[in-house]
Amino acid sequence: MSTSAGMAAVLDGLRPRGGAALIGGDPVFCAEVLGVGGVAVSLLPDGEPSEPVWATPGLSLRLEDLQFTLGQGPSLDTLASGSHVLEPDVGRVDADRWPQLLPELRRFRIRAVFCFPLLVGGVCLGVLTLHRRSPGPLSDTAMDDALILAGALVSMVLDNALGQEGMATSEDPSVLYRASVHQATGMISVQAGVSLPQAMLLLRAHAYRHGKPVLDVAGDVVARRIHFRDIGWKPDRSGGKGTS
Repeated sequence: MSTSAGMAAVLDGLRPRGGAALIGGDPVFCAEVLGVGGVAVSLLPDGEPSEPVWATPGLSLRLEDLQFTLGQGPSLDTLASGSHVLEPDVGRVDADRWPQLLPELRRFRIRAVFCFPLLVGGVCLGVLTLHRRSPGPLSDTAMDDALILAGALVSMVLDNALGQEGMATSEDPSVLYRASVHQATGMISVQAGVSLPQAMLLLRAHAYRHGKPVLDVAGDVVARRIHFRDIGWKPDRSGGKGTS
């Protein structure tokens, strides 16, 4: 496996030049080198939802938020399995696989998605996600470059003082893209009298029902514009919905 000249330039710029950033360099340039429309890197802090820490602007973050809101999608499959999820034509994906996400991918004209796990042994630290508005597989060169990039990102995370442990324990919530989500989940847990995982389900469900990003709903919870008291149900012992 060899690195292209373009990817060599991407790798050279990955190390942050200061500040709280986990990853340096230009994700837009990275996407151009890989021949895709956008890239995103999300990490999985211990016990927390995945955090996008490096992404091309616009659609890449929207794709991350959609998967986070709906609780389904290729990056979540990658986190769960620790394996690549390569879909060169999402129009050919079985409708039952991601029933809520697939219509959104069509709406945003995302035709191909490629996800690579950031692995250390059997532990998945996060996911590198590539997307494109035209169908078709990655070229052999792009595939090699993506695998090399995933390995380099693992090294960046493990070497960085604000890596997995720092993300989970940082006293500065501004370093977390979804800091308000973590805060809102804790508030919902207290308001509704449920566990943190169940509170996250409530937050996602509310966002989905109202057609809003999870981040927006979380902001409303933190600002106390909405609350989850007296919601009319309690999760049963299996984690499902039961009547109160």
